[in-house]
Amino acid sequence: MKYFVPRIYLTLIVKMRVITKTLAIVLIILTTQFCNESINDNIADNIPPNTFLFLYPDTGISQQPSRLQVHWWGDDPDGLVTGYYFKWEGLNDNWVFTSKNDSLFSLPIGTVDTNFSFLVKAVDNGGNGVYDNSIIQDGIDYGPEPFIDSDNNGVYSEGETFFDIGLIDPTPAGRDFPIKNSSPEIEWNEASSLPLESYPVVTVGWNADDLDGTESITQIHLALNDTADYVVLKGSTRLVTLRVVDIEAAEPVMEVLVNASEDNILEEQLVNLKLNDNNRIFIRAKDISGGLSEFIPLPDTTRDWFVRKPKGNLIIVDDYLNGSSASTFYTEQFNSLSSGILVDKYDVFDLETNALPYPNISFLETLKLFDYVYWYSNSSPDLSLANLVTQKFVENGGKIMYSLTFENNSADFAFDLATIQNFLPIDSLGQAEPIPFLLRGASVLQSTPGSGYPQLETSSTIGFVRTFHPSVTATEIYDISSSQVNGNIAFMDNSKSLFFIGLPLHSANAIEGSVKQLLEKIFFEEFGLSL
Repeated sequence: MKYFVPRIYLTLIVKMRVITKTLAIVLIILTTQFCNESINDNIADNIPPNTFLFLYPDTGISQQPSRLQVHWWGDDPDGLVTGYYFKWEGLNDNWVFTSKNDSLFSLPIGTVDTNFSFLVKAVDNGGNGVYDNSIIQDGIDYGPEPFIDSDNNGVYSEGETFFDIGLIDPTPAGRDFPIKNSSPEIEWNEASSLPLESYPVVTVGWNADDLDGTESITQIHLALNDTADYVVLKGSTRLVTLRVVDIEAAEPVMEVLVNASEDNILEEQLVNLKLNDNNRIFIRAKDISGGLSEFIPLPDTTRDWFVRKPKGNLIIVDDYLNGSSASTFYTEQFNSLSSGILVDKYDVFDLETNALPYPNISFLETLKLFDYVYWYSNSSPDLSLANLVTQKFVENGGKIMYSLTFENNSADFAFDLATIQNFLPIDSLGQAEPIPFLLRGASVLQSTPGSGYPQLETSSTIGFVRTFHPSVTATEIYDISSSQVNGNIAFMDNSKSLFFIGLPLHSANAIEGSVKQLLEKIFFEEFGLSL
């Protein structure tokens, strides 16, 4: 098939070919002409960038704290800004490079307010494409070009990323900062809540800060009752244990254990301790400029803290939850020992009502004020506390008697054999699962023949009783025999420093006077208690 093309279309095609050919010739001529000229002769000179800075919030020329946030930015009319050089005049004569647009500065403060000047210069991307070991512009030596030290050898290595420094703003942005020293602030922490009453041992902690930086706090001042008689601690100290040195001294003083450490006892001692009276601890902070916080008291002025002097060398630890009539029973028993020789010569410490701050530290130091401990509880004793203090108390020469049971699991207590083995000489459990209820009068506790221990019999229903297999470091004392449970339930460690019986003694006095005989046997004969 043949196609017909009108004459007018043929004419247009020819003309378009002529025009296209002509344009191509013109372009060739122009290109040739430009190629014969030097490129550098027709490019404008690189223009350095401009730099600006600001504060947020901007407080004008008013005095600033020594920690401040400074922001800056740059503008380059013929390129891009790749970084900045900055310096604090009088602090560092060297210019420091950064690719960031802001920084938080902590300026050193002295004993008076100080003025500081900040300068910053933008850098553009007009570098030469190679790493330079020295950048000198406008008579200033900026040092080598900054780089990412991938091989950590401290010098530039071939292939490492670097900042190719172009032109640096010859007119830096600057600002003067009048720095005002801020006084430190201090407060007692939440854990430092003193009970209404305690013995002359306590651990307390605090929080301290300063707008000029916590490192500007150089001293902590600690006083007891009179702020004129304070001891000086390092500014970084945040925790101390205070304990009486000689309880019988006419003017007793307290040691200061920094961070509760026996290896870090302050040479200075706290004076003005008042035994059998109300006391108050005071603290304040001092910074490098001499600025002081106010002395703050503990407890505050709405409460009192009574510091009791121990009556003797025996303490009863009441570890019963939710109160109990058992306390009356034990008071009567100890008052009757050896014809009343202990009346008003022992103390009672209720763990529930006299919660100490930092008990894991303070309670052991409290026990060290005594030589003998009787610790009784129901089925939810404070195992963590017993675990922490028992071995250290015994190693310190103390002697302790436990009377308690162990529930398997409850909201307040979780039985853990390993924890119990840490403070009691138990090899294994004879009765792994405790008896939910050991009925009244159903059980007799027989002592080892010839031991001289009195026979015991349950006088009321007891919950969660189980038996034990003592370790080789202990001697069996009592076996329990009933239709519900049989096996060893009491033992003494071989050093005669720890006695344990796995039931509450106030529920095992069906034989009148038997518990009294047991307490006399343990404390006077086995432990050697003397007044």
